[in-house]
Amino acid sequence: MTMNTDIAVLFPGQGSQEPNMGRDVAETNADVMSLWKKAEKISGIDLRGIYWDGDEAAMADTRNLQPALTLVNIGLWIEASGSLRPTCMAGHSLGEFSALAASEALSVEAVLEAVSLRGRLMAEADPSGSGAMAAAMKMKLEAVEAVVAEVAESTGEMIRIANYNTPGQFVLSGTKTAIAEAGVKIKEQKGRAIPLKVSGAFHSPLMADAAKELSSYFAKLSWNNPKYPIYCNVTGKPATKSTDLEEIMPKQMTSSVFWIDTITNQFNAGIRQFVEVGPKGVLSKMLGQILKPVADSSEWESLNLGSLEAVETFKTTK
Repeated sequence: MTMNTDIAVLFPGQGSQEPNMGRDVAETNADVMSLWKKAEKISGIDLRGIYWDGDEAAMADTRNLQPALTLVNIGLWIEASGSLRPTCMAGHSLGEFSALAASEALSVEAVLEAVSLRGRLMAEADPSGSGAMAAAMKMKLEAVEAVVAEVAESTGEMIRIANYNTPGQFVLSGTKTAIAEAGVKIKEQKGRAIPLKVSGAFHSPLMADAAKELSSYFAKLSWNNPKYPIYCNVTGKPATKSTDLEEIMPKQMTSSVFWIDTITNQFNAGIRQFVEVGPKGVLSKMLGQILKPVADSSEWESLNLGSLEAVETFKTTK
């Protein structure tokens, strides 16, 4: 990858976790290891034991996942940042908190406290288990919107598009009844509906109580103007001031993730290189689907810095 054009750094969110993530960086960087220890103290969770010793069930628990994946993203950013000059940043859902830390809009400690609280609140937001989520695949936006509108009217229950991931992948969030009904209708139209293993209806109004508590925490923090503009999930547009972020971030848990708009707007603003800083490369794989309607594949590049080895290779070849 040639680093002579405008660059967007992207941070992944839930679904990008994997065994041993972050271990390579932490075991070679004492500052990063100290962040793991600090996060364990903040969260009260043995994060290294869960992710480095491979407890798969515990890895998927959002209470554990949120601080752990944020640590991994931040650790990789610390390793790579000396060789990267981003024009802007973005993070997918949980990944947006990594962008807040990397852009220095919030301190790393404040972000670790925020994601630990967010993970607990999201896990506990639906004790009755009434909420659900499902991915809608192989359907265009207009068709998915029609299903959502029809189900909302016929059931009288809450359902919405929570994630606009790619032009062929949308995530629905709502009550179990509404999500189940939407799944039936999606399959009738030859689409695919894949239930997600989550503890509630994330990015929907059903998270309102949890969002209120997280907002109270945000209000106590000292916010800075971000070093790099952050394209926000809630708007798909860049936030350049601390006041923008203070207004937008409390809405994140109950608002949809406009990821298609985020990437498209970055491209339209001149971004031609996308660097995903985090494990698995989920966001990198989505780029082609998002940009296909607006750009030829020769017009942009992507790179996934998902491990210490990838970062070191990047440093020597850039």
